[in-house]
Amino acid sequence: MIKVAILDDYQNAFEHIINIKSYKDKYNFKIFNKPFYSEAEASVELQEFEALFIMRERTPLTKSLIETLPNLKFIMTSGTRNKAIDLDAAKNRNIIVCGTEINSNPTAELAWTLILGLARNIKQEADNMFQGYWQTSIGLELKGKMLGLIGLGKIGTQMATIGKAFGMQVSAWSENLDLTHANKIGVLPMTKEDLLSASDFISIHVVLGERYKNLITSKEFSLMKKSAFLINTSRGQIINESDLIKALEDEIIAGAGLDVYDKEPLPQDHKLRFFPNALLLPHLGYVTVENYALFYTQMLENLDSCFENKPLRKLI
Repeated sequence: MIKVAILDDYQNAFEHIINIKSYKDKYNFKIFNKPFYSEAEASVELQEFEALFIMRERTPLTKSLIETLPNLKFIMTSGTRNKAIDLDAAKNRNIIVCGTEINSNPTAELAWTLILGLARNIKQEADNMFQGYWQTSIGLELKGKMLGLIGLGKIGTQMATIGKAFGMQVSAWSENLDLTHANKIGVLPMTKEDLLSASDFISIHVVLGERYKNLITSKEFSLMKKSAFLINTSRGQIINESDLIKALEDEIIAGAGLDVYDKEPLPQDHKLRFFPNALLLPHLGYVTVENYALFYTQMLENLDSCFENKPLRKLI
């Protein structure tokens, strides 16, 4: 029987989505609900497993970890990109890595949750309602405001469509911005500097890579309006976290809405947790019933296909 580890299943979703009993003669599943304390702990806990089902950007499968797992033959990850896997190390071990489809709309929906939450002081007002207070802040209207999008791919395009529905002006910048596409959907192309200085809400939707790492630093914060809000549902490393903390602390910008961080889960004593002008979520961008059902169903399909020597959605 094949031993399969389900990693980082924080919400115990696997056993609710998959009928485990129907696989009892084929796979022996073990579900890990919490992150490993260290790579050494992960190495000990995962020694016996032949297959890992992983959520992208959670437990890192580094070269050093992969090399300590003698039985590992298959890695099934959510999505088609997972920078937490050392693909070269997996390839050297002849480990098959497969991905899954992913719905992108939940991330755009969550980004708007953060924008609206900041604009209307939702966290403050909701907390104050529990304390017995009534109307303690004054919100902002989105109509007429400038939404600046860093990235105009699939998610950025969704953001633009919704922004225009709210009556916002929408601009965009990226290293490889498609000007024809921007013009077609009524988005104003801008330089990075002009977008930062003109926008009331700036939302990041680019894929993390070397060219976008530390894209937003103290230099970029200094260009933004004092009344501007920065939204990040992409990857934490795109924003220099130390510079963000200083920008919030010194009120260089009005606030930030964050779903991603340099280190995840975000440590309990992390300074970002204590800013009143930061609206934080625990990386919920892709965390929906629909996505989880898609992930786990296709991971099982992938693993089944590997034993038929016809791997589905193979990454390496």
